[in-house]
Amino acid sequence: MSLDSTAYKKSSFGPAFLFLPKEQREALAVYYSFCRLMDDIADEPGVPDREKKLIFWQEEIERIYAGQATTKLGKDLGKIVFAFNIPSDRFLWLIEGMLADVRHRRYEVRVDLEWYLWRVAGIVGLATLDIIGIKGQQADELAQALGFAVQVTNIIRDVQEDAQLGRVYLPDDLLKKFGLTREDVLQNTKPEALAETLTFLAQACKQDYQRAYEVINTLPTKQMRPCRVMAAVYRANLAKIEQTGFRFTRAVKLSKLEKVKAIIYALRKNSSSD
Repeated sequence: MSLDSTAYKKSSFGPAFLFLPKEQREALAVYYSFCRLMDDIADEPGVPDREKKLIFWQEEIERIYAGQATTKLGKDLGKIVFAFNIPSDRFLWLIEGMLADVRHRRYEVRVDLEWYLWRVAGIVGLATLDIIGIKGQQADELAQALGFAVQVTNIIRDVQEDAQLGRVYLPDDLLKKFGLTREDVLQNTKPEALAETLTFLAQACKQDYQRAYEVINTLPTKQMRPCRVMAAVYRANLAKIEQTGFRFTRAVKLSKLEKVKAIIYALRKNSSSD
């Protein structure tokens, strides 16, 4: 499995990287390479021994912090870990989330889903803020709000594709509320009920975006440009999905032009808060 250190440029995270100083941008690119690799191990078709590979990386993270990394990526991560004082949970929690995917973990209630959201999104937000230079309670609040909003947007957007992988992230109690079962989601047998479920989930997601903006507005404007851009891009994606009435058969994504418009909007909001 080859590792592309410029992969972030093609991702939804790409625009946010543009507004970072060179050292921070390069550090975040290394961290994103790790995230991308873990995601590929969990999701890419035909990957053998997924769980074994993820466990190897749990062990490699421990070696990194002991100064004994055995892989090129591990050695690159070691450099940014000590340069930006990045705690090990920024890596280990993400691997736990990927293991949950590989093991098809079931989420019975919202708090179970939040366990997952912290591991695949909130913790990524904390690592990003470590690199940007924001730590403490506000970092925790922003990582939770924006991380949860972004990941739930992904869950809504990818509900059909995830079902093809045998995965359902919607909590059982939420499915029951709208007369659905996991099998209904996996087989897409009740599209109208699923649309109602996703509509409900999107409302909570919007509240997370709002909380994220509230925290962003209390932090240094220049440092928050990447976060503001990311929030704007993903919020625009949620709005585009909402236009379908949450009735779609494949992932609804922004075009390049739509992404540019979202970025311009974010930068204008950023300037108005200077």
